[in-house]
Amino acid sequence: QVQLVESGGGLVQAGGSLRLSCAASRSIFKMGWYRQVPGKQRELVATITSGGTTNYADSVKGRFTISRDNAKITVYLQMNSLKTEDTAVYYCNAQDFASGYWGQGTQVTVSS
Repeated sequence: QVQLVESGGGLVQAGGSLRLSCAASRSIFKMGWYRQVPGKQRELVATITSGGTTNYADSVKGRFTISRDNAKITVYLQMNSLKTEDTAVYYCNAQDFASGYWGQGTQVTVSS
């Protein structure tokens, strides 16, 4: 089992920035962020492996940056130039070769 503790959500104006953090209880291969709005499927935002390989959704490329501190087993999502359409509950995800794990979610609200 892996426990994930998220922090950093909140309310920000369009064009602003937020940083999300997610700490894992043990080292794990891949960590990342997904987001979900009511009535829609959860979607990928960005992932990063323990080796530093990243993957981003097209909608956030150039605005969001995912990073990882392996010593702290923590993944960060720096979100810049936020848009109202980025409003969602953001979920931390961790995966190894056998299982996937989810955090409790943190609300990000971008106002116009």
